[in-house]
Amino acid sequence: MSSSLSVYLLDPKAARSLVGSRDDQLLQVIRDRFGDDLASDDTWFSSDIANGAPTAYEALQAVVHAGPFHENRQYAFQYGYAYKRLCSLTGSFLDNSCFSPFRGEWLEIVDEGLRALRITAVSVAGFGGYGGMPDPVPSYDLPRCGEWTHERCLQALEQFEQTKRDGHAPPLETEVVDAVMDVIGWLRHAEARPGLGIVGFVS
Repeated sequence: MSSSLSVYLLDPKAARSLVGSRDDQLLQVIRDRFGDDLASDDTWFSSDIANGAPTAYEALQAVVHAGPFHENRQYAFQYGYAYKRLCSLTGSFLDNSCFSPFRGEWLEIVDEGLRALRITAVSVAGFGGYGGMPDPVPSYDLPRCGEWTHERCLQALEQFEQTKRDGHAPPLETEVVDAVMDVIGWLRHAEARPGLGIVGFVS
């Protein structure tokens, strides 16, 4: 079974503030402009919805209003995808060609490459950790979420530049180098936009 990492350039704090914002105007805009996407998601998860899971729009409503959430934690995925949708609509999607799809311990392998280059301020495996959703969005299994603040992005870039200044060039597999350079690209996007960081979702 393969997974995918999706990353967005945005202000993580502003993204979290959408949870519980009670912004019904935002909900209406999403419903008007992205109704086909919501319907497509409902078709994909039709069997879960038939068994009681919220629809895509109902999940969005719950996230924006900070509840109520379904008591069955197996349906928490809908709320995670709702938060991902909010991030995708308020942020910019970044190239994930080295991370979609991926299998097994790929994120950990890329982190090893980052550490070999003495970059420790960020971790792609952190995007796949549990408990990354903002409160009170429930989380169970996938999707998983993590974020890098603007400051952490700048710190990671400085670590990379210091590694280059030191002439430190550890041997890395070509595919790991490609993935690391994807990460550096994300960081440079954040560097160019003061206050913006990165939010990532593993699904």
